[in-house]
Amino acid sequence: MKNIVVIGGGTGLSSMLMGMKKLENVNITAIVTVADSGGSTGRLRQTYHVPAIGDIRHVLAAMSSDEDEHLFADLMNYRFTGDDDIGGHNLGNLIFLALMDTTGSFMGAIDAISHVLKVKGNILPSTLDTVTLFAMMEDGTLVRGEDSIPKAQNSINHVFYQQTVRPHEQAIRAIEQADLIIYGIGSLYTSIMPNLIIPQISEAIHNNPCAKIYFCNAMSQRGETDDYSMEDHIRAIERHSYPDSVDLVVVNHSYIPQSILDAYAKEGSYPIRIREKKHDYGIMQRLLIQFDSKSRIRHNPDAVKQAVAEILQRIDNEEDLRVLYQ
Repeated sequence: MKNIVVIGGGTGLSSMLMGMKKLENVNITAIVTVADSGGSTGRLRQTYHVPAIGDIRHVLAAMSSDEDEHLFADLMNYRFTGDDDIGGHNLGNLIFLALMDTTGSFMGAIDAISHVLKVKGNILPSTLDTVTLFAMMEDGTLVRGEDSIPKAQNSINHVFYQQTVRPHEQAIRAIEQADLIIYGIGSLYTSIMPNLIIPQISEAIHNNPCAKIYFCNAMSQRGETDDYSMEDHIRAIERHSYPDSVDLVVVNHSYIPQSILDAYAKEGSYPIRIREKKHDYGIMQRLLIQFDSKSRIRHNPDAVKQAVAEILQRIDNEEDLRVLYQ
């Protein structure tokens, strides 16, 4: 049984886990950011002073058992219309908040929902603290709040917490016991980094000699990774954690129709390219994406599963991923 730790947040992480939960002979632990400050989650944080619920909710729905997946995903992610009272809130967020009250803790709520949804794996917040993410821009502008960072339309230098953040001890133990650690898929600065900038999290990752994999986003994100190459993503991860923190990058190599590229370009989003010839890490290019009914680019859960299965096989064969995928 292989222990896999996946670190991130948002819908990208959920897409990965929908595929990875189908792997055999693995134990998956998702370590999820609780720095979200927008929408329903942000309103509940402000009112009840609790860690962000939204990304945890997404992951709970994604890791539910196959037979319940569609029903409970729809239920947990249902959003009430309107702006007043419960308008704009996700039903899953309200259920989570109620379970925090009845069980007495954030983890109690996760455990209760995991039991009901028959979750395949473990879901852990990177911290149980109520945290606020800050970004320092290249021009010295300081931006407060996870939801405000992409809206600043500026170039991010680094993200950080002003407060001392305590890691969730169960997350540290999961990292220490991992046979494979995966970063992504998700917003680089607002989904992945909020976990890595907790010093004990990065230290635990560094101290574990297992392979570290980064699933790179297929498209740039306006306000976060404008004009970023694949290499820029890796350099950003290293700045926020430690040098040589990635052994292998998994990069999308699927064809994207020009009509879809044009639509994304209007939103300031472009494909992530490999720009340099020499790398200190391996690069694995695979057909990873699919298109939904609205022609939006999404990672294919089954393609992610196949890529992870291949990586696990290489690890079993004791192959050097940095060298193998050059």
